[in-house]
Amino acid sequence: MSDMVKIENLQDMIIEIRECGVLIDSDIAQIYEVETRGINKAVANNPEKFPSGYIVELSKLEKKEPVENFHRFERLKHSTVNPKTFTESGLYMLATISGEICTGHQQTGRYPAQGDGCDAHA
Repeated sequence: MSDMVKIENLQDMIIEIRECGVLIDSDIAQIYEVETRGINKAVANNPEKFPSGYIVELSKLEKKEPVENFHRFERLKHSTVNPKTFTESGLYMLATISGEICTGHQQTGRYPAQGDGCDAHA
């Protein structure tokens, strides 16, 4: 991450799913500057960090609403994979494994600049 993420900048990314404010995996990937699969792989490698309710995978029907109402989710319209959403608790746990997420830069061939918050490559 090149800059400190401020809560004010995240407010516009929060959507409500199942009466809970969440961030969708692709938005989190954008924050960490990795591909979405990097976020999901780090989560899959650490299931003990994400108890039930920390992450919610959207159903096809639930995916339809954000796709129709938010332009930034247009790319999800034809995706065969249902996105995952992270609650506040899920985001805290995700931060505890940020080193694994930062290694997701290997997937894109891009590495963060030193001192950008991702110390996995320092």
